[in-house]
Amino acid sequence: MSNRHGIIDTIIDSLAPVNRDGHKFIAIAAGLALLFFMIWTPLAWICVIAALYIAYFFRDPDRVTPLRDGLIIAPADGRIAAIETVTPPTEMGLGPEPRVRISTFLSVLNVHITRSPVSGKLVRSIYIPGAFFNAALDKASEENERRVMIIEKPDGTEIGVVQIAGLIARRIVPFVHEGESVGVGERLGLIRFGSRVDVYLPPGKNALVSVGQLANAGETVLADLQSTEPERVARRS
Repeated sequence: MSNRHGIIDTIIDSLAPVNRDGHKFIAIAAGLALLFFMIWTPLAWICVIAALYIAYFFRDPDRVTPLRDGLIIAPADGRIAAIETVTPPTEMGLGPEPRVRISTFLSVLNVHITRSPVSGKLVRSIYIPGAFFNAALDKASEENERRVMIIEKPDGTEIGVVQIAGLIARRIVPFVHEGESVGVGERLGLIRFGSRVDVYLPPGKNALVSVGQLANAGETVLADLQSTEPERVARRS
């Protein structure tokens, strides 16, 4: 009996709660399923599958976030698509000095809740309308619809986070607003259905991840402001 209970507990623990932003979409799909069960069963089952996928897409698992000062934590689940030294776009207000930009691409299968990479105050939150190119493309960082967030740490260091809509993603939903304080790993918002998130490090700081690496929002360390380690070299095997 205890073994059976343990298996059930394991299954329950593996199920992540659904973010409330997804409840209305699940309700719509479920309602359509009930309607079509009375009209045409095959279409009803398609709606059931859609409701299950929506619940999966809007899942919002808890994460265990490192708290040491100086760490920059991944804001998004997905694959590190690019690490480049660039001049931040003027709308970010970060100045002309080049910074390392770490781009994470989220597929439609990733968790789409974005989290704060540091603790601090959200000093700027700017919505910028734009195109809907494939979020994996380099030009998506400057041409796609996006929300720019600048988080100022207590010591005055500014970290840029940009939520970028993609080919399928067409809506960025903020949970935190300008002037509010956020904790590292705290939920910042979500991007619906496939997207990209960029992080701009302070000038002179390097990434501690590599292109192709998988990141977990709120857990993976992207950089360490207290470290003098050079940019890491990695290989796929």
